[in-house]
Amino acid sequence: MHAITIPEPGGPDALVWAEVPDPVPGEGEVLVEVAASAVNRADLLQRQGFYDPPPGASPYPGLECAGRITALGPGVAGWAVGDEVCALLAGGGYAERVAVPSGQLLPVPEGLDLATAAALPEVTTTVWSNVFMISHLRPGETVLLHGGASGIGTMAIQLAKAVGARVAVTAGGPDKLARCAELGADILIDYREQDFVEEIRKATDGAGADVILDIVGAKYLERNVKALAVNGRLAVIGLQGGAKGELNLGALLSKRAAVTATSLRARPLAEKASIVAAVREHVWPLIAAGQVRPIVDRTFPMEQAADAHRALESGTHIGKVLLLTS
Repeated sequence: MHAITIPEPGGPDALVWAEVPDPVPGEGEVLVEVAASAVNRADLLQRQGFYDPPPGASPYPGLECAGRITALGPGVAGWAVGDEVCALLAGGGYAERVAVPSGQLLPVPEGLDLATAAALPEVTTTVWSNVFMISHLRPGETVLLHGGASGIGTMAIQLAKAVGARVAVTAGGPDKLARCAELGADILIDYREQDFVEEIRKATDGAGADVILDIVGAKYLERNVKALAVNGRLAVIGLQGGAKGELNLGALLSKRAAVTATSLRARPLAEKASIVAAVREHVWPLIAAGQVRPIVDRTFPMEQAADAHRALESGTHIGKVLLLTS
């Protein structure tokens, strides 16, 4: 088969479409013929040499895919050859075939085409696990989403609205904010022109945000704590603004607030399977009903992964960027 390889870390041109050995499904795994994958920030970091796959994972980038099952490994139940699926991966999505633990498979939602389904696994599992399973966002609460126009942000807006929360977003520029509003965002903050702490305070009569989902990290840490409400929950899922920041524990104590930081890729299989099962139970019916949908900005042939990486790095996209095998 062919896959996107990284012979040497570097810029987008470090991605090379090359012939590689076919994967073989092991115990509890299935083999998926990939129709599409999606580009995530983690893929950019892996290409640059900063985010190696966990031990035993595929060396090729790609944290999600959609396709058809072509073979079952030993011990797999509940799936059959020919099933159309999408999958959460620890790596290997940028390829013609990938071996996937069966607990990380999801059926393609009703009413969604196979390629578009590749935009779902990473964003739905990330948002559901952090905003709902960990931060326990409830109806009537206010959630602040940094990067509201990103793949994560566009999915989080829709899911938060579906459960009856009030949604605030930060994004860069009026076009991105307008798209966030179309998806249901109530409070629109241009981070280039406005102070999100002050805007959240004004919009909540000084109370602050009950939940904050943050992709920035250190650069926003102090201000995120200031923006939290009493009993607020800050979930950090990205480090685009650095990994080391100063945390004022006094401010955290005075608000009885919590800070969590998570990633999905290196979690044990059982934890990932539990999150995938929760997403199937809670999110898939919303997608089938048309209340929630993935937002796809543009698509590229898989062998043009370098161009897809440039598109993501440009910061001009809204939603997801996909790679198609055909």
